Amino acid sequence: MPDPHVSGLSVPELLELDRRHVWHPYGPMPGRQEPLVVESASGVRLRLAGTGTELIDGMSSWWSAIHGYNHPALNEAARDQLGRMSHVMFGGLTHEPAVRLAKRLVDMSPEGLEHVFLADSGSVSVEVAVKMCLQHWRSLGRPGKQRLLTWRGGYHGDTWQPMSVCDPEGGMHELWQGVLQRQVFADPPPVAYEESYADQLRGLIERHADELAAVIVEPVVQGAGGMRFHSPTYLRVLREACDAHDVLLVFDEIATGFGRTGALFSAEHAGVTPDVMCVGKALTGGYMTMAATLCTARVADGISRGEVPVLAHGPTFMGNPLAAAVACASIDLLLGQDWQTEVKRIETGLREGLAPAAELPGVRDVRVLGAIGVVQLDHEIDMAAATRAAVREGVWLRPFRDLVYTMPPYVTGDADLARITAAVCAAAREG
Repeated sequence: MPDPHVSGLSVPELLELDRRHVWHPYGPMPGRQEPLVVESASGVRLRLAGTGTELIDGMSSWWSAIHGYNHPALNEAARDQLGRMSHVMFGGLTHEPAVRLAKRLVDMSPEGLEHVFLADSGSVSVEVAVKMCLQHWRSLGRPGKQRLLTWRGGYHGDTWQPMSVCDPEGGMHELWQGVLQRQVFADPPPVAYEESYADQLRGLIERHADELAAVIVEPVVQGAGGMRFHSPTYLRVLREACDAHDVLLVFDEIATGFGRTGALFSAEHAGVTPDVMCVGKALTGGYMTMAATLCTARVADGISRGEVPVLAHGPTFMGNPLAAAVACASIDLLLGQDWQTEVKRIETGLREGLAPAAELPGVRDVRVLGAIGVVQLDHEIDMAAATRAAVREGVWLRPFRDLVYTMPPYVTGDADLARITAAVCAAAREG
């Protein structure tokens, strides 16, 4: 019999306390929609409290749990490190898990990224990336280079500097127009390569070169800003234009890193190296929060030449050994298997399973890349109705705006993948 209690609280009691006291992402206070209560997770399944119902996770917990849940290798890494130390300050001290993680990231990243700053979350890693770029130019006697260029449709996080380079119109941070620093925006990148759009990028970078510290983009896939895909050729255009006009290039690979698009990092689709790269989400296999900002020797050397030759940033939990140990285990797990074949298998399953959605009323587009499947509607989705439809199919999805999408764990089997695509279609039909 399912246990109707969670740690002494009944499910209704827990939900009432949740409604009164817990602020959920992008939600009001008190809450208006009742969340599902998860009591445990294993493999690709979330087990709900009270009923014992299991849902296949089509979201990888916001794209992070690439190996699924309760994985023995990651559990063992956490237990082993917990027996040694869960945390120690990183100022003036170091430890093996952080050093091993930095070396792994350097070895697997695009050539030239040599230095690693370990951060608490993806959004903080973007803050650090921006600070690196601004301080680089300030240290070289060019403090006027303090703006950022990006393209519309992007999303880089919810803290201050990242919000300034999210789409200022129609995005979730539109509220802060007039308060955030005004950045330079190009039009959203087209799916296919267009020379006229490449010229727009080149022209904006040339025109604003004296005030631009960096260009920052999500390479190949724009995530929470709209789940759009674009030609990798634009990354080469940006690299060449930034080099020509003395502007740094930042790739936000927080959502795309660690194989999600079919390449280890999306930069590989274009064969270019950014000056700074942010990673997060799947870094620890979804076990705990951690991110990293990598940079080239050029960026680090520029900072070290300044009147203040240090990067003045140091989170309390920077380099957390517990998170670093699990991140190392997650990377070893990924690279120790034929992950490319698995991602390709998922891509094939998503293409086949989502193809019928193109015929549904109200569907504008269906697109798939790697382990990413997206159904875009021609209207704002009824998130509650779409979520209920997916749950009836035995799947957890989190639609938003005009999108129903999935980023399943790489360990998702073919039968479960078919259920996920059926749930996406059901959510699109009823949302």
